[in-house]
Amino acid sequence: MIIGLGSDICDARRLGKVLERHGERFLNRIFTATERAKAERRANRVETYAKRFAAKEACAKALGTGFRRGVFWRDMGVVNLPSGRPTMALTGGALARLKAITPPGHQAVIDVSLTDEGPTAQAIVIISAVPAGAPGNMA
Repeated sequence: MIIGLGSDICDARRLGKVLERHGERFLNRIFTATERAKAERRANRVETYAKRFAAKEACAKALGTGFRRGVFWRDMGVVNLPSGRPTMALTGGALARLKAITPPGHQAVIDVSLTDEGPTAQAIVIISAVPAGAPGNMA
């Protein structure tokens, strides 16, 4: 069952201007070390950051809180499964909120779709609750 859904669009040009203006301070406040390492290896680093920025916004919406109630930017990070498929790794307040919205006897699965068509980046996050121990669960 779907327990959360969020989407967001980010203009990479706007994010690029923020990076020029605030640099490391912005990157350290918003992105996890894993996200930063991935983006810095890419030729299109601004677009990579823009997709991850949109994913964080979408995830905060899917959690039903936005960036309130103890949910912070770095509590949510885009990570890739061994298959390459993106998902979200949650910590801190975001993880606490995920646990609070997951029904007893279920575990949460977070599906993420990322895309960009310059200068726009988009992310969709779907949080599902699946019965704990069900065959094929990824979480």
